[in-house]
Amino acid sequence: MKQEKAVVVFSGGQDSTTCLLWALREFAEVEVVTFHYGQRHELEIECAKNIATELGVKHRILDMSLLSQLTPNALTRSDIEIEEKEGELPSTFVDGRNLLFLSFVAVAAKQMGAKHIVTGVCETDFSGYPDCRDIFIKSMNVTLNLSMDYPFVIHTPLMWLNKAETWQMADKLEALDFVRTKTLTCYNGIIADGCGECPACKLRKRGLDDYLLMKEKGVVSK
Repeated sequence: MKQEKAVVVFSGGQDSTTCLLWALREFAEVEVVTFHYGQRHELEIECAKNIATELGVKHRILDMSLLSQLTPNALTRSDIEIEEKEGELPSTFVDGRNLLFLSFVAVAAKQMGAKHIVTGVCETDFSGYPDCRDIFIKSMNVTLNLSMDYPFVIHTPLMWLNKAETWQMADKLEALDFVRTKTLTCYNGIIADGCGECPACKLRKRGLDDYLLMKEKGVVSK
C-alpha cells in the first residue's frame, strides 16, 4: 500500500526528477515545490514546470530571491567563475540553501497536509556541500518537527548512491531516457546531456557512462 502525501523539493535536475519518480511510486499523492532564488538560468524553472506538467503533478514555485542577495556564489552570479579548488567549498555552494529550502517546504507541506518531504541530497557524490550530508538532514528533521510540532519525515532516496547508481534507479523506474533527455543539470543551462564541460555535467556523464558500461557487461540488471 502506498504511503500518504509527499512534497518533493524539485529543481528539474537529474536528482530531483529521479526522486519525484520514486515518490510517485511510493506515495498516494505527490506535489512538488521549486525555489526561484536568482539562479543563473531561468530555463531551470521552465524545465521544472514542463516535467511537472508532463507527469501530472501539482507544482508550486516559491520566491527565494533574498538568498541571492545574502550569499555571493557562482549559481546566482554570472560574474563568479564556476570552479572547484582543493580544500575549499566549490564556488557553486550556496550558504544556507538546503536549510532554507527544507524550512520553507516544510511550512508549505504542513499547509498541504503532507508529512513526507523528499529531497535529492546525496553524501556520496555531494561535491563537498555540507548541507547534503546525512547528519544535517537528520538534524533538520528533528528541528522541523520540534519547530512546528508536526511529524515530518524527510526522505533522501539518493543519500548513499553514487551517480551510476542514481542512473540505475531511474532505469529501474523505467525512466532512464526521460531523465536523460528532460532534465537540466548543467551549470551553463543546457538541457539533457548539457555542455559536457562544467563540474555538474562531468559528474553526470561519468555516472551515466559507468552505469551503461556495467549494464552492458551484465554487472547490473534493470
